[in-house]
Amino acid sequence: MCQGHMHEFLQALPKCEHHMHLEGSLEPALLFDLAVRNNISLPSADEDPSFTSVDTLLARYRRFTSLDDFLHYYFIGMSVLVTAADFEALAYEYFRRAHGDGVVHAEVFFDPQAHTARGVAYADVVEGFTAAQARARADFGVTSELIVCVLRHLPVEDGARMYRDAIPHLEKGVVRGLGLSSTEKGKPPHLFRDIYADAARRGFNRTAHAGEEAGVDYMAAALEHLAVTRVDHGIKLPEDADVMALFARRAVMVTLCPLSNVELRCVSRVADLPVRTYLDNNVRFSINSDDPAYFGGYILDNHCAVQDAFALDKSEWKTIAGNAIEGSWCSDERKAELRKYLEDVMERFKD
Repeated sequence: MCQGHMHEFLQALPKCEHHMHLEGSLEPALLFDLAVRNNISLPSADEDPSFTSVDTLLARYRRFTSLDDFLHYYFIGMSVLVTAADFEALAYEYFRRAHGDGVVHAEVFFDPQAHTARGVAYADVVEGFTAAQARARADFGVTSELIVCVLRHLPVEDGARMYRDAIPHLEKGVVRGLGLSSTEKGKPPHLFRDIYADAARRGFNRTAHAGEEAGVDYMAAALEHLAVTRVDHGIKLPEDADVMALFARRAVMVTLCPLSNVELRCVSRVADLPVRTYLDNNVRFSINSDDPAYFGGYILDNHCAVQDAFALDKSEWKTIAGNAIEGSWCSDERKAELRKYLEDVMERFKD
């Protein structure tokens, strides 16, 4: 990974994370601890040797063959999350690590459907996460927002029910936006247009995973059918110059997840991602960690991987960090604070 002065600069760079699934920050050590605490049966070592120990599970996480392979372990992992205290512990540990990586503002996903299907109350999930948010603000100065995700592999009506349950929190600002995640292929954006149309009418922020497994047509469809202002992953714009120009013109934020894309075989290496193309074509993007416990890298690791692949200069990193601030869903006052923070760091590291 990047070393020396550039590493120090990237460590100090104020980061806004827009694409991180809280359930995807569940490290194996905490997973095993919560399984014992909550009397949850994980697969036996005979059924799946990966669950023999923390080390064997971590090793398995380094060998995902596809998005579906990852999701198999992702949903097993979240089965150990039962109480509000579990969700608080999970989120607080993420915020602690993110703060160490220079995150100043985080907008994080969570998946209520995966919990309510197990009998966990939606209110307990939100209670735990909001408690962690408050502690992170007090302890680290990290501000954060929650984004509730519809799981696209489940029936659309199930997602619609979850969305209706989340409306009161969205209206109060406890949850800041609506997202769409999980297996992409075969679940095109238009299937969820009614949910998103209601969210648009109510003025809720909207994003959706698109252009990870599927092509640029899913990214265009997310704009057309879901009226999103942000697209998650979104690595397929180079397939269509017109769609890329549309993203640039509308200042749609793309939330890139470099190490995740390599781990899930979306690209062979970080250098194959369209980072340079997006910079050259004024496409706004941020750098994110996705599911860091599963993909072996938190946000600073992802920044360093991009630096190693593209050898960006500090002015280009200022553009990336500045666009991440502008594309965030925090208050104008918070954005002003983050801009000042960025200027201070640039001054400190000027050549």
